[in-house]
Amino acid sequence: MAKKTDLRKEQALEYHASGRPGKIEVVPTKEAKTQRDLSLAYSPGVAEPCKEIFNNVEDVYKYTAKGNLVAVISNGTAVLGLGDIGPEASKPVMEGKGVLFKIFADIDVFDIEINEKDPEKFVQIVKALEPTFGGINLEDIKAPECFYIEQQLKQQMNIPVMHDDQHGTAIISGAALLNALELQKKKIEKVRFVVNGAGAAAMACTQLYVALGAKYENFILFDKDGVLHDGRKDLDAIRKKFAVKRSDITLDKAMKDADIFLGLSVGNVVTQEMVKSMAKNPIVFAMANPDPEISYEDAIAVRKDIIMATGRTDYPNQVNNVLGFPYIFRGALDVRATQINEAMKLAAVKALAELAKSAVPDIVNMAYNQTNMSFGPEYIIPKPLDPRLLSTVAPAVAKAAVESGVAQKKIHNWDAYVLELNKRLGLDNQLLRVIGNKARRDPKRLVFAEADNQKILKAASIIYDEGVAYPILLGDPLKINRIAEEYNIDITDLPIIDPRSDEMESKREFYGELFFKKRQRRGFNHYESLKIMKDRNHFGCMMVETGDADAMLSGLTKNYAEAIRPALQIIGTEEGVKKIAGMYLLLTKKGPLFLADTTVNFNPTADELADIAMMVAKEVRNFNVTPRIAMLSYSNFGSSDSPEAKLVAEATRILKQRNPSLVVDGEMQGSMAFNKEILRDNYPFSELVDEEVNVLIFPNLTAGNVAYNLLKEVGGADAIGPILLGLKKPVHVLQLGSTVRSIINMSLVAVVDAQLKCRMDTNEVIQRSSWWKRLKKRNK
Repeated sequence: MAKKTDLRKEQALEYHASGRPGKIEVVPTKEAKTQRDLSLAYSPGVAEPCKEIFNNVEDVYKYTAKGNLVAVISNGTAVLGLGDIGPEASKPVMEGKGVLFKIFADIDVFDIEINEKDPEKFVQIVKALEPTFGGINLEDIKAPECFYIEQQLKQQMNIPVMHDDQHGTAIISGAALLNALELQKKKIEKVRFVVNGAGAAAMACTQLYVALGAKYENFILFDKDGVLHDGRKDLDAIRKKFAVKRSDITLDKAMKDADIFLGLSVGNVVTQEMVKSMAKNPIVFAMANPDPEISYEDAIAVRKDIIMATGRTDYPNQVNNVLGFPYIFRGALDVRATQINEAMKLAAVKALAELAKSAVPDIVNMAYNQTNMSFGPEYIIPKPLDPRLLSTVAPAVAKAAVESGVAQKKIHNWDAYVLELNKRLGLDNQLLRVIGNKARRDPKRLVFAEADNQKILKAASIIYDEGVAYPILLGDPLKINRIAEEYNIDITDLPIIDPRSDEMESKREFYGELFFKKRQRRGFNHYESLKIMKDRNHFGCMMVETGDADAMLSGLTKNYAEAIRPALQIIGTEEGVKKIAGMYLLLTKKGPLFLADTTVNFNPTADELADIAMMVAKEVRNFNVTPRIAMLSYSNFGSSDSPEAKLVAEATRILKQRNPSLVVDGEMQGSMAFNKEILRDNYPFSELVDEEVNVLIFPNLTAGNVAYNLLKEVGGADAIGPILLGLKKPVHVLQLGSTVRSIINMSLVAVVDAQLKCRMDTNEVIQRSSWWKRLKKRNK
């Protein structure tokens, strides 16, 4: 049987060799399919931008890719843990770096491997590339040459230059250090550091820590020759600043009463006894790879008060450079900074540190197989797959560049810049932000019928903290509090109601009498009406119906029909609505798409399909979006004479008759709705020519449900829903097994829905807010 290491080797080699060898390719950003396209892309059309750039060299950023192009440059002298393996052997690493730049920050990269070890010649080669690139990322160049090379290039070039091996590690560990110190209640200017390793990364770290407030006299550094002391003749100017007077200090002696250990050396050089001897609440950053200076297990076994970080993915607090370089270069490029200076690096440190303190998105928990990551000893820096990194770190770096005077381009609207960053990676959350802002302006009381669930509790805690809603939790208080304690979720301010409790008996009777009046001729007797109020879904719907709450969410652990039935029985439909419908909002790279009916009506008639489209159009307008509706079928404008195609065509006719101003057309195929050129050429009469379709109405439930699931699972769209349309008051049903992220998004929708359907005067708002506060007080 093959060893695991052999299997990994085979998989790695197959990964790089299969298909097109390597990991990157060049993709044109302009059409290049016709002779005309080619004549514009190259001769003769290309001469025009050449002339413009000749007259004004700054126009190179207007007419070429320079502004988004970074060179990843190495000579292969210090590649990973492999050492000096040469430029060709370093190429897979440099390509990999390019991939990270692209997927995390949408920065284009050419990897350049230079066959030159002489520092001065290397500098001249790289300097000569300045006209081509917007920035230079130096990679895997051995010390001490890397210091000279970076210093000279920064002095001689007017574009950002950064040696990531030095500064990336410093920036990420600096953010981790700030948060670790806060948790351990220590001041950076007072703590004592022991640093094992005095190479490029270690020296960049120590200098950055000094910039953050650490004192030179509080450091003891070691390299392969022992402690850095005044008597050594091999120390450069930077290392001399950290030299101590005594030459007989050993690592074990230095560790006694030290507050912080920083390791950037080799594995297994720190013992448990050394960690035991450290000061109270120690901080250990053991970042040697693949084996840290002391293993995570050994360190935490002897010190329960320790905070530890490593360079490994399989332990908490991984110091990973991908948290920094993509976003630092993104911010630097976007303001055309002439350099990456100390202010920009410190801005990145502080942005990363602050991000770690905010609530962790559910998508990040899932990616790392965690249930509830939160700021604490095992989470002091963000995770690399946190989608907020780009829109957090890049603006901080860009602002620092502007404020420190190295930016050649100003950003006037920072909110718009953040949205632009999210769009770069297909994360167009603009609509979601609109919904969120709308919810925060007028929070509502939101009932969670299935509160004995950690996902529900986490979502409720987050929306309360963010000022989106006043959650009301239904269920057994003992069970709910036990779950909250187990998953470290703060629900101390949230009221809990147990519909089965003796305390709720009078409320159950009141609700039961109302329910009996509604359902006494529809299969419910008086006893059943009172009894069913012990069910949380019925109790919650009655809270909304009577005004004791404004909206409700349910369905996380129930099937759809079971979750929706109480809402229909108790709340009923809006005036004029014959049947409710289910809609999904999908956040796609093309922008938001609204799909219906995806959950309720199996085979609607033409009239019912028109009704569904009208309800969707109304809801879409509530999101401050103008609906542009495609009525979908397998036929295009009468190309099929089948009953199914005719039904959609008839529904379209009814829609136009009812609301002539509505932008709608059909029947049409799904691809036609998004292919403007084919639509214009073949059906120029269509109302959707030159329109951006954002609403898709499906002919039946099967088509709608299959389509939204495919878009979500295969297309990578972020789905919000199902959003119920046509109910008199806001009750929404969660999808079975919804994530925390989905629950939060549905909470936003429910609150906005409540704002529209439960309009109250000021006195009523005050009265209901007081009622919620009384619930909180009773709960405590």
